[in-house]
Amino acid sequence: MANKVYANAKSALEGLTFDGMMVMSGGFGLCGIPENLILALRDSGAKNLTVISNNAGVDDWGLGLLLETKQIKKMISSYVGENKEFARQFLAGELELEFNPQGTLAERCRAGGAGIAGFYTKTGVGTLVAEGKETKIFNGETYLLETGLVADLSIVKAWKGDKEGNLIYRETARNFNPMMATAGKKCVAEVEILVETGDLDPNAIHTPGIFIDRIVQGSFEKRIEQRTTRKREKA
Repeated sequence: MANKVYANAKSALEGLTFDGMMVMSGGFGLCGIPENLILALRDSGAKNLTVISNNAGVDDWGLGLLLETKQIKKMISSYVGENKEFARQFLAGELELEFNPQGTLAERCRAGGAGIAGFYTKTGVGTLVAEGKETKIFNGETYLLETGLVADLSIVKAWKGDKEGNLIYRETARNFNPMMATAGKKCVAEVEILVETGDLDPNAIHTPGIFIDRIVQGSFEKRIEQRTTRKREKA
């Protein structure tokens, strides 16, 4: 069987990136983002990217790094409120944006990975989200047609993986990563812990290795997106 393990994020993306490609990037805020692969994607120099992600990181980390270098042409996202450069580029007409309700975005990724071309949902009916989209009535209720999403490349982050690409996500990092892993024509995963094939409990695996083309063990900063503190009360 082909070796899926790569020495670093740069080599794991070698031959997979190109100008104008569509990329899915897992994570929510700064939780569970494939930070090593994002850096490698930036360093690849690929430009005019369409990036599918819940959000665009922050100004100096995550996908925000690709905004700084203006490698992203379009974002398909749900929430982008933590990134000032994102807002600046969008308001200046330098960046295209396709907003999605969060659940709709997750389902579009899941549908794409499952080979489902489209689905109907009530979310967004009668709002700006519905503009230009087909609607249909089921049982007297209006539903909106949304399409499944398939990317040229998915980059995801897991807690633990084996050399065959089977993945386990930890707690909140099990967000957009599982469905995005299935919806890329190629998928590269980075993990905190890499073990031998067969070491993982089959009942605990969230993403089967059949969906993963390449895997790399990374090092992580685990930044906090927003730190909220309060003064210590005197005894």
